[in-house]
Amino acid sequence: MDELLATAVEAVGGQPRDGQARMVHAVRDALRSGEHLAVQAGTGTGKSLAYLVPSIRHAIERDTTVVVSTATIALQRQLVDRDLPRLAEALAPVLGRAPTFAILKGRRNYLCLHRLDGGADAPEPDDQLFDPFAVSALGRQVKRMHEWAAKTDTGDRDELVPGVPDSAWRQVSVSARECLGVSRCPVGTDCFAERARHEAGRADVVVTNHALLAIDALENRAVLPEHDVVVVDEAHDLVDRVTGVATAELSAGLVSAAARRCGRLVDQAIADRLAEAGDGLGMVLTDAPLGRWERGLPPPVKGALVTVLDAGASCRTAIGSERREDPAQATARKLALALLDEVTETSARLLKAFDEEDPAKRYDVVWLGEQGPDSSRTRALRVAPLSVGGLLRERLFGQRTVVLTSATLALGGSFDALARQWGLGPEKPTEPDNTEEPDPIPDPERPRWSGLDVGSPFQHQRAGILYVAKRLPTPGRDGLPPAYLDEIAELVTAAGGGTLGLFSSMRAAKQATEALRPRLEQPILCQGDDATGLLVTRFAEDDATCLFGTLSLWQGVDVPGRSLRLVLIDRIPFPRPDDPLVSARQRAVDARGGNGFLTVSATHAALLLAQGAGRLLRGMDDRGVVAVLDPRLATARYGGFLRASLPPFWPTTDPEVVRAALRRLASAGAGITR
Repeated sequence: MDELLATAVEAVGGQPRDGQARMVHAVRDALRSGEHLAVQAGTGTGKSLAYLVPSIRHAIERDTTVVVSTATIALQRQLVDRDLPRLAEALAPVLGRAPTFAILKGRRNYLCLHRLDGGADAPEPDDQLFDPFAVSALGRQVKRMHEWAAKTDTGDRDELVPGVPDSAWRQVSVSARECLGVSRCPVGTDCFAERARHEAGRADVVVTNHALLAIDALENRAVLPEHDVVVVDEAHDLVDRVTGVATAELSAGLVSAAARRCGRLVDQAIADRLAEAGDGLGMVLTDAPLGRWERGLPPPVKGALVTVLDAGASCRTAIGSERREDPAQATARKLALALLDEVTETSARLLKAFDEEDPAKRYDVVWLGEQGPDSSRTRALRVAPLSVGGLLRERLFGQRTVVLTSATLALGGSFDALARQWGLGPEKPTEPDNTEEPDPIPDPERPRWSGLDVGSPFQHQRAGILYVAKRLPTPGRDGLPPAYLDEIAELVTAAGGGTLGLFSSMRAAKQATEALRPRLEQPILCQGDDATGLLVTRFAEDDATCLFGTLSLWQGVDVPGRSLRLVLIDRIPFPRPDDPLVSARQRAVDARGGNGFLTVSATHAALLLAQGAGRLLRGMDDRGVVAVLDPRLATARYGGFLRASLPPFWPTTDPEVVRAALRRLASAGAGITR
């Protein structure tokens, strides 16, 4: 294995690091023993090579497939376009043949040639299609995709540059439910999605995303090739992505769209029943209370859902079973059934959500939310699992060996917080105290797993400072206090720019931008001024520029060098207290005798804080400061847990010390000294 690692690292022009070698051996041992493994590997460790090398060897020796799942397109592209091609060439002489690899995404990500050729009715129009200017823009986008279809080898949406809006892409793609299938589709032999699945079925390593992994594991639909090992990179995002896949939504608009599709296939009176049921649902939702519903469905809503379910069943009966028909009719039927099934399945799930009287034992959480611009907001019912841990334990960890890795997995100094969310339970079971969630997994059912922190190549205490503005007031709900704006101005001035401002809300980011642009000499870019990728590029090109923004910047920015020397965090990123899932999950933990706030909200905040602080050091020569303006990080009881989740920077609460360090860094352009 050491020979393989050395060969692999040499292929990418580096030298094996100690942490990388430890990870290689740990992954190798996990694949041999079948014991699950969680590995925290800091930025710069070379973790992709560390899991790819033993995974490739395992796939070739066992004649099997290893699935690598990521959360972001950027990492998928890095693996498929850079890491795997180099490894395949370098390892071929050692392994006896070149390892093969492929990328596989959900069907909706691929161009549908049948849809493109007009073999299906267009999707139901949304509001913008009633605007002639929008229609013209949509037509131009569709025309461009026709031209691209003649050139592309993959039909992969991510290869269409510049991209197109979702409204345009929906015109030329289908979901798995809407697809006719290879045998019935007139262009099935040329299908891009099927071609990608075929390539994946022959590959040693298949790169996919967390959403498709969740569909494969949770929905009993084999969308991935047979495999016995899964590597989950960016594993800190796994629970949120799986929760997203397992969440369903129902609105009056969705019911009406299903009725319109059915109206092309069945007696209009039958379709009208469904349309009327959708109108009725819309009316009762208008009067229903927003937020999470704990005591059951309001009677009017329950009645409306029963009506929707009954009308949907009548439509399905009228459409009948699958039969021989021309492709256009078959496609119209598929489109109608896909939307109809979504409506009826979600209605049934909502009606069953409160069957269990004990809230702590309920599987699903139900809430009513609003969406869309203020001028035309619509209401939708949503239903999501209270926890995905049981599903993951049974459908993922119970079926194959799983390696989970990220730069941020050990929260509060332990893997246990995330392991509980994954359904693994604590690594070493202990008696819970009053701050822990009791472990609900009986010992005989406990999956075997181990955790390993291979560290980081960075010398955090020498390269960075963690400054907590302990003297500032506790943040409130009415925007940034004047003292916070003053503190930001002084820190940015001392640093001479080069600041990434990570704010807990878009409102706070815009407030800081508008207040500080007139006060500071340094240019300030704000998320929303332009495409985020373009803003990050402009930020990286000028070491005096600042970039302020919110959630996507906490995890999506990779700017090594002097352009980023100060990371500002306005407040501890706790989830909103009125978030339906968060509040339900906290209450469930409390009901089991644990600390819901620490288990749910503090864990969420710790993960985001670690991700945000991780923006600072991206290269071996990087130096700088992470400044957290929220004094609770230093003063609150949970502050120790949050600080233990951050990289081990040199800590201070003295503003003069940190400003002096930033001024030296700005003037010297080199090492940061305290």
